[in-house]
Amino acid sequence: MKKILLIISSIFISGNSFADQPKDWQLGFQNPASDGMRDIVNFHNNLLLPIIIAISVFVLFLMLYACVRFRASANPNPSKRTHNVTVEILWTLIPCLILIVMAVPSFKILYKQDTIPKADLTIKAVGYQWYWGYEYPDENIIFDSYMIEEKDLKSDQPRLLSVDNEVVVPVNKVVKVLITANDVLHAWALPAFGVKRDAVPGRINETWFKAEKEGTYYGQCSELCGIKHAFMPITVKVVSDEEYQEWLLEARVKFAKEEIGNDKLKIVSK
Repeated sequence: MKKILLIISSIFISGNSFADQPKDWQLGFQNPASDGMRDIVNFHNNLLLPIIIAISVFVLFLMLYACVRFRASANPNPSKRTHNVTVEILWTLIPCLILIVMAVPSFKILYKQDTIPKADLTIKAVGYQWYWGYEYPDENIIFDSYMIEEKDLKSDQPRLLSVDNEVVVPVNKVVKVLITANDVLHAWALPAFGVKRDAVPGRINETWFKAEKEGTYYGQCSELCGIKHAFMPITVKVVSDEEYQEWLLEARVKFAKEEIGNDKLKIVSK
């Protein structure tokens, strides 16, 4: 009984804080926390999934029908037919039409993701082996974000997802993210926001999101980048405007830039 009450209370607590992350035995997407992710979930659940189920059922029916109808005992003299023009035309045109039906709404979603509205905040994310570096260009803030080791985790911090320095953004604001890498290919991904972009050395990719709910959201590098690929998580904390302004004041003091050589910057904490 005590265990059941604990589970129920944890559900309500997590619902209030909306700290979305992968869950045990999860089959579907994470709960959408942005309009972009909601479009992806609706596209998958309302269009792709019914089409996939219908195709699977139809193919299974054809297989069973063929096994029964054309079994050896029922066909002692098998047909010598080599082809059927009508059938071949149908199984070419129908899949093409199905692909068009799926492609049109998917193109709309992709176009929406690539069309970045006027940003309220810009963040630069740089992938390293094996951690993320972040910069707020308009605020002169720059810091590194490392995964917290399991032995150092607090009770409310998920394993392999928590970091020492979180990205903090205000709720209901358009956040533009500039993404690149310092060494090899990485990928900056946040499932709850429907965001995933490759981090390519020497190139800057752009994406954006507008978080609708306060809370802490977790992602991971989604491009195989080396031995510690699974140990460079992404944590974004969405807060109110007031909390964000307070964090900015603290961050400007906590993080500073120290120039090393001619063109390399290193983070130092005061």
